[in-house]
Amino acid sequence: MRKLLLSLSAIVLFASTSFAEGAEQAAGSPISSILMLVVFFAIFWFLLIRPQQKKNKELRKMLSELSKGDEVVTNGGMIGKIAKIDESFVDLEIAENVVVKIQRNAVANILPKGATKA
Repeated sequence: MRKLLLSLSAIVLFASTSFAEGAEQAAGSPISSILMLVVFFAIFWFLLIRPQQKKNKELRKMLSELSKGDEVVTNGGMIGKIAKIDESFVDLEIAENVVVKIQRNAVANILPKGATKA
């Protein structure tokens, strides 16, 4: 993704210097400048903004589907089984009789059943 952004910025820089050199010969149409801005906005929308929105939607769906007994991993890397769920917090059993309370949005992923036994 970073390489793509660097490539796009290099293209924009090259295009702007090309347009600057060509400006001495003839003034460009404002429609072409607006069209170029619209094209770059569309590229950024589909390459950066839209995938992030999809990822956030999937995360919200996963967090809403959490249930007692699910085995999860947190953003901090803790792995455990959900013992209790509140609206904002989750009690996570990380070892036998060891329960920690974490924020619900700290859950990064739901693991397959039996993953914590290994």
